[in-house]
Amino acid sequence: MKKISGITGLMIVATAMATLSGCTTSAGPFVTNISSDGKGNIMVEKNTLVVNGFTGAITTGNNPTQTIIKVAQDPQTLSK
Repeated sequence: MKKISGITGLMIVATAMATLSGCTTSAGPFVTNISSDGKGNIMVEKNTLVVNGFTGAITTGNNPTQTIIKVAQDPQTLSK
């Protein structure tokens, strides 16, 4: 009888842990900022989002990336 109640308790704890561990989800990367670098190029910043389903909190992740897109000038405007 003692063995059955120990196994039942262990199953309850394992179920609770499995339920709570599935509450946080990462999504992304999403664009968080678009700006100019001052030289005519475009800077795009991306980051992941972390959604905690248990508390309902949405926060940015710790994986920011930054990409610089070089904007080519029109050759016709350069010759003027």
